[in-house]
Amino acid sequence: MKENKVDERRRKLLIWLGLGLSGLSAAFAGIPILASVFAPLLVKVPPLWRPVADLQGFEIGTIRLVTFQNADPRAWAGSEAHTAAWLRRDAENAFTAFSANCTHLGCPVRWEKDAELFMCPCHGGVYYKDGTVAAGPPPRSLRRYPVRINKGKVEIQTSPLPLTPLTA
Repeated sequence: MKENKVDERRRKLLIWLGLGLSGLSAAFAGIPILASVFAPLLVKVPPLWRPVADLQGFEIGTIRLVTFQNADPRAWAGSEAHTAAWLRRDAENAFTAFSANCTHLGCPVRWEKDAELFMCPCHGGVYYKDGTVAAGPPPRSLRRYPVRINKGKVEIQTSPLPLTPLTA
């Protein structure tokens, strides 16, 4: 009878020890996940202006794909630290920059010069040259970046991607 009580205590101790170690390892595994979810809410990365083009040689009415470094690149990101935008020269000192990603699922859009349309090859999204939706599943217009001219260079203001849906 005494051995049964000892075995039962041992069994309960091992169960609690196993549950405790499992909970502890789950908590340690969850730290990086929670950090990646909450870090953008706690750490504010200021918007940055990135040079993307020279004023010289950029004709009015032209649309060109430009690349620039993200606002919050990670040291290990490599080529993923860069993103792209479609830059249009509207007038002598006026530019419009559109995100190169479809608002449906983020696929890259391409500019079709002859049709004057942005087209998403993934799900058939189509945008007019002003970035508004022409056809397909995209729920919103292409995202626009703030643009300025600084010392003969065209600059785009970057900021970390928000967790909420973007508006045009």
